[in-house]
Amino acid sequence: MPRTIVVKVGTSTLTQATRHLSKPIMLEIVRQVAVLHHEGHRMILVTSGAMAAGREQLKQNGFPAFLPVKQMLCAVGQSQLMRLYSDLFGLYEVQVGQVLVTGDDLRRNRTRYLNARDTLNTLLAYQVVPIINENDTVAVDEIKVGDNDNLSALIASIVNADLLLLLTDREGLYDKDPRQFPDAKRVEVVTQINDTIRSSANGHSSSGLGIGGMQTKIQAAELAGRSGIETVIGNGSTRDIILRIVNGESLGTRFLPSAPRVESRKRWLLSEPAQGKLMVDSGAVKVLFKNGASLLPVGVRQVEGQFPRGAIVAVEDFDGNKLAHGLTNYDSDELRRLCGVKSDQIEMVLGYTYGDEAVHRDNLALLQREKNQ
Repeated sequence: MPRTIVVKVGTSTLTQATRHLSKPIMLEIVRQVAVLHHEGHRMILVTSGAMAAGREQLKQNGFPAFLPVKQMLCAVGQSQLMRLYSDLFGLYEVQVGQVLVTGDDLRRNRTRYLNARDTLNTLLAYQVVPIINENDTVAVDEIKVGDNDNLSALIASIVNADLLLLLTDREGLYDKDPRQFPDAKRVEVVTQINDTIRSSANGHSSSGLGIGGMQTKIQAAELAGRSGIETVIGNGSTRDIILRIVNGESLGTRFLPSAPRVESRKRWLLSEPAQGKLMVDSGAVKVLFKNGASLLPVGVRQVEGQFPRGAIVAVEDFDGNKLAHGLTNYDSDELRRLCGVKSDQIEMVLGYTYGDEAVHRDNLALLQREKNQ
């Protein structure tokens, strides 16, 4: 069955303990992603390496401390990095698309979050592999702390991924630092991230070139796990590491999600306060509970409250029964104009469309059926 897989590769993997990008390593990563893409999996690549590419392009050997210089190197290097990826994926007849975002785009700005989600899902629908990096020219936190790990977890959550694979220069998480303790053992499976697991994480990559570390990868695994997404941390230099992990081989450290994906998302939707209310007719109630379908504008009869696109709203019938919570595709004013409107008439009414649904079924959490029948 096709899966949605997010692969994050860090600077330490891409440079292989040198100051320059390793073309053979990049080709190996691209080859594996391309194989899975051609098998029908929806692949997303989150990549670091812009600063390393910028240093190489400008023939800079040092590691600058001044943030504007780092940002300048990232600006120069990002175009070089993307050109390399585009050329390498082209060898396997895979089209790629660049997406530059910041953590704030996804955490605090709802409009940008929705735009990022829609863009990523559309790229995947058109069989394009998104290549994502933090927008380093405006997001200095990533340069300082290596937040591409957490960014990859946010991306995995946005696209409702099945697997997040974090490639690094380690074999996975160890019970203690293997550089200092020869008897250190790899942790194969983590069922719960607790203080013991966190204390096992060392804050730096073994090469010293990556700005992320095991701590940020643990944070990413925890973030993904709350969305019901499994995470594996593995060594990007291991032969066929991506293919072998996707095929079920026990490599690296596997972090089990804290809840099933559907349950986790439903719990989140139902736990958040509603910003508004959609009143629906009996036909919509029947379709929602019998067929598990999306809520279409034609079934919405009344809109209460003021809310933006992407807000969590309550869905109720006219008898006062609470039916569901869901994320809206349209804001409150748009939905008022769309009440009772068929989906093929949305563009005619608004002049544009964000989709056929008022609330897509993937973003809809139904309450207990027996309480509403």
